[in-house]
Amino acid sequence: QLQLVESGGGLVQPGGSLRLSCAASGFTLDTYAIGWFRQAPGKEREGVSCISDTRVSTYYADSVKGRFTISRDNAKNTVYLQMNSLKPEDTAVYYCAAERINTAHTMCLMTDQRYWGQGTQVTVSS
Repeated sequence: QLQLVESGGGLVQPGGSLRLSCAASGFTLDTYAIGWFRQAPGKEREGVSCISDTRVSTYYADSVKGRFTISRDNAKNTVYLQMNSLKPEDTAVYYCAAERINTAHTMCLMTDQRYWGQGTQVTVSS
C-alpha cells in the first residue's frame, strides 16, 4: 500500500518549536518533490514549504520564511519540516504530499498531488 504518514504535531506555546516528519511506505521518495501544506478551520489549504526531488530548489510561503526549514533524508525515505518561533496563526492541520514535478514552487501551487498523508494537528497556544 502506497502511503504518506505525518507525525510530530502537537500543542506548543507561542515561540516554541516542533519538527514534523513525513514518512513514505510502499514507494521511495527520492524521485518525488515533497510539500507541506496546512489548512486552518474556515480557511483554504495553503502550500507552506516544498522541496524538489534533488533538493536543488526549496520554496517557503512568506508567512513562514525564516522560521520553517524543510529537509529530506532519502535514505530514511522521510521529509521533515522544522518549525521554529511558532505563532498562533500557524495553528492548522499539516499535510505532506508527493508528486513527480521538478520545482518546489510549482509543487506548492498544486492542489492535486498524487499522494497525500492523513494530516497532523499543530496547535500554537498559551
